Amino acid sequence: MRSAIRWAATHGAMRLAIGAQARRGNPDAEVLRDAVVREDPYQHYERLRTDAPFAGGAFARVSVHHDVCTEVLRSDDFGVIGGDRTKGLPPLLRKALRLAGPRPSIGPLDPPSMLAVDPPEHTRYRRMVSRAFSARAVTHFRERTEQIAEELLDDLARDAVGGQPVDLVARYASLLPVTVISEMLGVPVAMREQFLAWGDGASPSLDMGLTWSTHRSVERNLAELDSWFRGHLRRLRADPGDDLLSQLVVAADDDGSGLSEQELVATAALVFGAGFETTVNLIGNGTALLFGSPDQRRLLVDDPSLWPNAVDEMLRVESPVQRTGRRVKRDTTVHGVPLREGELVLLGLAAANRDPEVFQDPHTFDVTRTNARDHVAFSSGIHFCLGAALARMEGEVALRALFQRFPDLGPAGAGRRRGTIILRGYESLPVTLGHPASAPSGERSTAVPG
Repeated sequence: MRSAIRWAATHGAMRLAIGAQARRGNPDAEVLRDAVVREDPYQHYERLRTDAPFAGGAFARVSVHHDVCTEVLRSDDFGVIGGDRTKGLPPLLRKALRLAGPRPSIGPLDPPSMLAVDPPEHTRYRRMVSRAFSARAVTHFRERTEQIAEELLDDLARDAVGGQPVDLVARYASLLPVTVISEMLGVPVAMREQFLAWGDGASPSLDMGLTWSTHRSVERNLAELDSWFRGHLRRLRADPGDDLLSQLVVAADDDGSGLSEQELVATAALVFGAGFETTVNLIGNGTALLFGSPDQRRLLVDDPSLWPNAVDEMLRVESPVQRTGRRVKRDTTVHGVPLREGELVLLGLAAANRDPEVFQDPHTFDVTRTNARDHVAFSSGIHFCLGAALARMEGEVALRALFQRFPDLGPAGAGRRRGTIILRGYESLPVTLGHPASAPSGERSTAVPG
């Protein structure tokens, strides 16, 4: 009953508001409501691109401008939407949410998740986790990531015996990042299929206007993940290892305090889920982009040094995270537009990454683009993605190894997009491997084949 009340007061009410705006032709609402529109939402984003800094969205101001999004994300005048989720709701809905109480398990948008808090709490959590995701730490883990990629590609080749199609998402794009983050955090790799299932089930928790059935599924998956992490952290207290979660269990901050159980569970679940969810999408999106751009694929064959830039261009053109939101903390002005305390602002990261004021010919996929790294796919400001270096490294290693091993890799029918709004990627991407690259003396080549 409490779950039903929470759904009705949030997602249910929001679905009604989004539907009303979509019927009026609001392009933002059409993207939120219609899965068919989300197959290719970019033309709808362009309808929001006017000379004004903000456009009217489904239920808040929306910006698709790169400079506006960057300013808001870096400004102290804005905070995350977490915390009191009742702000801005009608009195009846606020009362209903108070009666229902909070969700028993912790979601990615619920405090004390790093996505749902501002400084000083956010500063404290991030400081205690950031060492594991430093550039030095990621560089150290690159060799192991390359080994994991080769092992998974061996398995992929066995699955595709006789030229049979294989699902690249299920058999490679998902398994590589979940294996990497499991090993980094000390989570049992043998459970990776279960973690992927929990992750898929919980990922709509970032969206708005969920159906009742999706809401129930999200609640169930979050509860199971929450329960597992609580038990795992208890085991680490008794027998800590040298992984990140063990370090968090025993770590003390500068003032000598450690993380509470709620803080540990929220941080562990967020870091673990974020450590593979978006990277799965990056690998799938990047593969599809190269399928559709044989000229760009040839450039990578001719000049493998372009791979790091190609990954940033993939992040720009097909942002794994499509949008984010901020709430105005105090009266302020952005590009001449006055904003009042408590107002909600939505930032179209994917649209900002195709801003013609920043990116020439912005809808074209170009692995040689000199400013590809100027994208905001990882957000900006204090909430800039903690795992950005890890995601870039994994994307480069995974895609480069895939196309090196299988130079004839191609699609085997249409891929199926995920149904989520915030996260954009493939649920399924059937491929045929073709003939693997040959290597002299029976050894696998480390050069991109021609």
